[in-house]
Amino acid sequence: MSAGHPTHETLPPAKAIEVSAGIFAYIQPDGSWWINNTAFLVGSQGVVSIDACATEQRTRDYLDAIAAITPHPVRALINTHHHGDHTFGNYLFGTAAIIAHENVRGPLMAYGTPRSAPFWTETEWGDVRLEPPFITYADEITVHSDDLACQVKYAGQPAHTTNDSYVWIPDRGVLISGDLLFNGATPFLLMGSISGAIAVLEERIKPLGARTIVPGHGPVCGPEVIDDVLGYLRYVQRIAAEAHAGGLGPLAAAREFGAGQYADLLDAERLVGNLHRAYAELDGAAPGAHIDIEAALADMITFNGGKPLTCLA
Repeated sequence: MSAGHPTHETLPPAKAIEVSAGIFAYIQPDGSWWINNTAFLVGSQGVVSIDACATEQRTRDYLDAIAAITPHPVRALINTHHHGDHTFGNYLFGTAAIIAHENVRGPLMAYGTPRSAPFWTETEWGDVRLEPPFITYADEITVHSDDLACQVKYAGQPAHTTNDSYVWIPDRGVLISGDLLFNGATPFLLMGSISGAIAVLEERIKPLGARTIVPGHGPVCGPEVIDDVLGYLRYVQRIAAEAHAGGLGPLAAAREFGAGQYADLLDAERLVGNLHRAYAELDGAAPGAHIDIEAALADMITFNGGKPLTCLA
């Protein structure tokens, strides 16, 4: 089990937190593998949800949390990217319009239904059925909760994945970042781009001037998390360049350098996957280009002492 993880029995319950009038963050501790955050807005015409959860039970609990706050139905469900912790629960949202970037559908369907082996500890996923978005956009779309405009914007280039979006609510200074930002957990760029993520955070996210941020994983925070994530990404680039030049592979580099000042972040084995992506970029691969994901995950398990990665979802 990765350092810092609780057990299923000691994991704190998820909680809906009102971060601004009518805007709620649904925080699922501890923010590690497959345990994401969602958010929702309550308006007179219904609820707008940002993301679903990984398992049937977690998504049902999320819907119960919404129902405890408002009797209105969820009218729109925005997926910030294709990963299953944000999309596997889509099918439980009834007649809600599922909205995402146009590049989400393909990877979502290609991954298929959830599975634990061989990379993660066994998890009770439930009766998950894939439900891809059926409203897609190229650059951005605006969704309204009464008079509150929610700007849903494509990140513009590969970052966490090739299809990330974030939700910006300018009237409230609230950013719902999806997995462009992690708070207290190791960022994961294996399916995206290290350089791209840095560019997105510097050129798009930081200039927003957000006061309140709901990250993809971890507690609600302020804009300081942006520099925290940028620091980690630059650390990955720095050790990748040094280790690559010295002939070390990604796994050997992770063992040689470790996570440095970021060692307390959850799921430290992600360093190996991030180095696989950084090495690909050093070798000339375009941001988001296909690399051997399974080989990287296998190296992460080796780094983790040969044990499957801890999933408490």
